[in-house]
Amino acid sequence: MDDQRDARWLEEGMSLKCLVPLGIVVTLGLIGCASTGVKAVWPEARPLGQEALLFQPLLHPFSTPPVTVLHEAPTDVLTLRQALALALLQHPELRAFAWEVRAAEARTLQAGLRPNPELGLEVENIAGTGELQNGRRAETTLRLSQVIELGGKRARRLRVATLERDLAAWDYETKRVEVLAAVTQAFVEVLRAQERLGAEEELVRLAAQVLTTVAERVKAGRASPVEEIKAGVALSTSRIAGERARRELEATRQRLTATWGSSTPIFQKATGAFETVVAPPSAEVFAERIVENPDLARWGAELQQRQAAVRLAEAQKIPDLTAAGGIRYVNEASAAAFVFSVSTPLPIVHRNQGAILEAQYRLAKAEEDHRAAVVRVRTALGTAYATLTAAFTEVTTLQNEVLPGARRVFEATSVGYHQGKFSLLEVLDAQRTLFETQGQYIDALATYHKAVAETERLMGGEFATVMGIPDPQRHGAQP
Repeated sequence: MDDQRDARWLEEGMSLKCLVPLGIVVTLGLIGCASTGVKAVWPEARPLGQEALLFQPLLHPFSTPPVTVLHEAPTDVLTLRQALALALLQHPELRAFAWEVRAAEARTLQAGLRPNPELGLEVENIAGTGELQNGRRAETTLRLSQVIELGGKRARRLRVATLERDLAAWDYETKRVEVLAAVTQAFVEVLRAQERLGAEEELVRLAAQVLTTVAERVKAGRASPVEEIKAGVALSTSRIAGERARRELEATRQRLTATWGSSTPIFQKATGAFETVVAPPSAEVFAERIVENPDLARWGAELQQRQAAVRLAEAQKIPDLTAAGGIRYVNEASAAAFVFSVSTPLPIVHRNQGAILEAQYRLAKAEEDHRAAVVRVRTALGTAYATLTAAFTEVTTLQNEVLPGARRVFEATSVGYHQGKFSLLEVLDAQRTLFETQGQYIDALATYHKAVAETERLMGGEFATVMGIPDPQRHGAQP
């Protein structure tokens, strides 16, 4: 009888010992299958520059990247659209922001995972005195335990992570719009430096002509040699200014190429309709468009994330259950039994009070930050609009009245000096007035186009769209 009982127990024990590991393996396998990959989510681009390609990092950063054709900087003429395309694909900071979006997607994946089960082995009465010697009453327990989250923690944690991912996407979009504005302003500076250099070269040419005229008058005995010296000094000064303008142009070219991660400009010239200006609409028209500003549009997701964080903190005050089950083998009885246990913390002292208060305070802070952001953007838009309208007035006045008048005065005094009607001092004064006016005109054009770029950044859309221009050439960008 004893032998039959032992054989039967041995058979049952072996069956249980086979089933328990099998059950553990199946459980772990099911949990592993519940994991999902990173979901690729990319922010919706604002209207400003949304047609351009963007750098999007791989889901697996150490895998072999696909073969792609990137934009290369032209070696001859550069337009604004080409500069923007290069910067959006290769701007170092923008590429770093793109990886942050991927990191936020990975955090969303992690937030949606359940806690891992825990496998434990416990041996009791393995040694002792008296009847407990030699492990005759040893009890071996193989246990599998699992934390069961209560209060909807996983769903709320996933909600917080999803909104954080959306915020990372908004931060990326904000940086994208900032890059567009920065590249546009750098491009305008190159156009301005090119115009400055052209004006200085023209000044050198005219100064050389004046020097030739003075030299002829001195040779004919109709002018003092001192006037020839003054004309020579004016020519030398113009050449110095021209060299300064050439160095400034090279610096602006380098600053522009740095926006797409290059240190050496290879293009020969930037081209654009630098002298094309359009009268801005009323300030109210601009104010209506700031809803597209990513700095403001992001606050919807920001406030939702703060509210979700409060709900998550409130859920975390609910204690979780830990359920455990397994098999216990008793040496003395040569028998096995199933065991099961449930435990939960008692929320007597720690009820997550501090974390709940912190989340509530951060929500209140976010609401204040939202109001501050609205004021900041509206103020910046008002400043940019004032700069834009003032620059437009200055450009049109210089273009239509001041510059033509200064040019006529210089031409008249040059001809009159040759005829002996005006002194050299009057010629040099007219020449200086003409080129100061030209410089002021070039600076006003640059200020206008840079103000347009700033208003576009604040609106998140193109200035030409607001104006209703059907085929815009933004700041000289060729379509």
